[in-house]
Amino acid sequence: LGFQAWEQSAGVIIFPNIQLLASEVSKLLTREIKRNISGKPAEEARLALEQLLQQKEEAGDGHLLLKSVYLLSQTDLRTLWNIIGSGLPAALMQCLYLFFTVPLKKTSDDREMSEGDAQTQEMLVKIMLNMYKEEQGIEELLAADKLQSLIIATSSLWDQCSPSWKVPTGHVLRTISKAQTKTSIVYLQAVDCIKIAVQNLFTLADTQPAGDACEAASIVLCFVKDSYPVSSALLTEFENNDGYQLLLKILLRCEGLQQSQGQPYLDEILDMLTCLTTCGKTELKVSGNIVHPQLPHFDFEQTQSPGMTVKNLQPFQVLQSIFQKSNDQHLCGRILAAIGTIWAWDRVNFFLLEWTLQPINKFTDIIHFKPQPVQVQFFGLVESIVLDLSYVPHEILKKIQYLIKENIVPFCTLTALQCLLSMTHKDLLFSDIFRDSGLLGLLLALLRKEAKILRKSAGTDQPDVKEGTEKELNVVMLKMVAALTARSVRNTVVLKDYGMVPYIKIFLDDECYRNATLSILEQLSAINYEEYMSIIIGALCSSTQWELHLKLDLLKSLLKILESPKSHSAFRTCSGFNGLLSLLSDMEGALQDPPSGQWAEVGQNCILELVFYTLQGITAALHLDPVNSNFFQRNGLFEKMAEDLGSLGCFWTEGKRQIPVNLEKRRTFAEFLDAAFCSSEPFPLWLKNCIWILNFLDHMFKGTLHQENFFKERKTEMGEEARDDQEAPQAEEEHPFAFKRPGNKLPASAYMLWGNPEEKDCTIVHPGVVCVMVRLLPKLYKEGHAQLSQEIQCALVDHIQSLVKSEKSRQVMCESGLLSTIITSCQDAFCSDSHPLHLPLTRVFEKLASQAVEPHVLR
Repeated sequence: LGFQAWEQSAGVIIFPNIQLLASEVSKLLTREIKRNISGKPAEEARLALEQLLQQKEEAGDGHLLLKSVYLLSQTDLRTLWNIIGSGLPAALMQCLYLFFTVPLKKTSDDREMSEGDAQTQEMLVKIMLNMYKEEQGIEELLAADKLQSLIIATSSLWDQCSPSWKVPTGHVLRTISKAQTKTSIVYLQAVDCIKIAVQNLFTLADTQPAGDACEAASIVLCFVKDSYPVSSALLTEFENNDGYQLLLKILLRCEGLQQSQGQPYLDEILDMLTCLTTCGKTELKVSGNIVHPQLPHFDFEQTQSPGMTVKNLQPFQVLQSIFQKSNDQHLCGRILAAIGTIWAWDRVNFFLLEWTLQPINKFTDIIHFKPQPVQVQFFGLVESIVLDLSYVPHEILKKIQYLIKENIVPFCTLTALQCLLSMTHKDLLFSDIFRDSGLLGLLLALLRKEAKILRKSAGTDQPDVKEGTEKELNVVMLKMVAALTARSVRNTVVLKDYGMVPYIKIFLDDECYRNATLSILEQLSAINYEEYMSIIIGALCSSTQWELHLKLDLLKSLLKILESPKSHSAFRTCSGFNGLLSLLSDMEGALQDPPSGQWAEVGQNCILELVFYTLQGITAALHLDPVNSNFFQRNGLFEKMAEDLGSLGCFWTEGKRQIPVNLEKRRTFAEFLDAAFCSSEPFPLWLKNCIWILNFLDHMFKGTLHQENFFKERKTEMGEEARDDQEAPQAEEEHPFAFKRPGNKLPASAYMLWGNPEEKDCTIVHPGVVCVMVRLLPKLYKEGHAQLSQEIQCALVDHIQSLVKSEKSRQVMCESGLLSTIITSCQDAFCSDSHPLHLPLTRVFEKLASQAVEPHVLR
């Protein structure tokens, strides 16, 4: 009644001496258990226990005693010790043995375990867990002489035991295993418990499903592994009775084992095997066998630090044998993870294992037979040797190189090469290692073969036969060559001496290969600027009108090389200026509004981007280079540039006379720019395109265009999303500066371009560009937009006037022929006093004329 009251009061009632109460109740339950099973056959004893402990409509003494002990066992440690001292641990072990080994006979009325029975089982198990996790509890349960019987039963009667008691029994035995004492180990050793269990498991492994064998074996292995910190006796007994051969046999039968079929127990065995590698009395000694060269910061002595080092090779040999004999993805993956764990315990473990059993070396020979995820995991492990241990495993790398050469499984070859590529990025030393090992030569030979195939199929209807993994392999080979030649003139010379330059440039046509190919060619420029320029300019000129992405990528590469002043001469002698201007000529009519023909499918942003990078290339080649600047001026290339820009389609090309319009308002160019892109005022697309081309030119005459980057980078490699040639119609209405800014505001640099007329005079680096702007001035016009056209023309003239404030700037502009350009390009404005441009152009003319540089023009 007292316990019923305590239960109903949620434990508020206080007993005078709860420890004494716990002792007496436990003794009473122990006596009841012994009385009910004493002298009875196993089946009758089990039935009697169920009747004693099960919950009835009216609470029986047995169930009430069990529930009382259950509640008391969760109070405090002193109370638990009193329960343990009552003899209950041994009694409950007898109960567990009967429940596990003697299943009730099945009848037609059998059903799943009732809720009441489940609660009884839960209380019984919880009491045992609480008692057996204490050393005192382990010592007490040995009196029943049932522990070794239960362990042996799990190894021999697993298929015959009570299904509902398998998991609880395993839980209890694992708890006992973790709390083993010297006494319990001596007890188990004295009765040959592990020896008998191993023998039984050999039989079980032959007759039962792999999942059941794993579950039973994991319990026995727990006792072996957990006992080692106290005594090595059980491990020795396990090893002397072919325990590792047993585990190898069981694990090899686990291929394809599902989660529901015992995979957690399989994982548990693998984890325990991993731990057993550190269970040994003597340190393994291996002689250093360091092959040079090694990374500068590698020091073998520093790798030897106090930690969990491998002292027992036998369990590792089981793991190694499983990997070599099984192709199961889960098994192989778990073993590779185990190896990574062992390395993480202590860096020296890699050397201890590799210089004795050579697991990674041997795995390399068979890795192509494994599932793809295992291959990826394996090469990640190899990569970690270099990245984490800073060690160069030369023998392993030789085998990987052979694997690449044989190319038995393309995916495996690809993954192996990606591994070596990652190493190459780690340190420049690998550029030398992979050249001396012959890998660079091998890759060049393979790329030559692929280039010939590409050249043969070019210009035909034959589809690209390289798809998927094979094509990606070509990409990685090119990346590897690019990485090996980067910062290595010697490797670049090797590539040139192999006669590979004509073959490498074949890969430019395919967008997937282009980035890596350009990287290789850029390295070539380090030893021969002329050859690089010849290839790039030639590819630009030979590209078709619609290969805009190819042209963009070539121009971006060209810009990198033009950063070096030494490249400018090669650019000029390889007809670089004419080549870039030809790109503008090829885009005649591309910016018409509305777009027509195939240009409508391209998208005007892409066209503007090409114009931008073309002008960037010209600016970069002219930058701080008087020879190139003089060449460009002397050969009339500024006039050619004006002509090509004027033919893009957004500028007015008809010969009709413009009708002067009285302007009610005058805006500066900066205000015009702001209104065109940041206000709700509608502006036609042709005008926006004109503004941005003038924007580019303004950067250009200041000599800063090649330093700007207004366009987002495209992703062109395999596995990345490439930009679609056909942009959405709404995208065509956007422009590359305005749409990228939060709040649709222009970048600060856009306002600084045109400046403020009141500001100090700016530096004019390329005055010929101002002449280009003047030539485009009368073409800033379109019928139907007369007032808007003349308003922007006036704004541009005002801007040009602001450039010639100082005497020095006027002299520079006169020398560039600006006076002649104004007269020849803007005759209509000079001939008509009523023309809105007449007055501002006259002011510019008068300022320039004051320099008296061109008397023939004045006449």
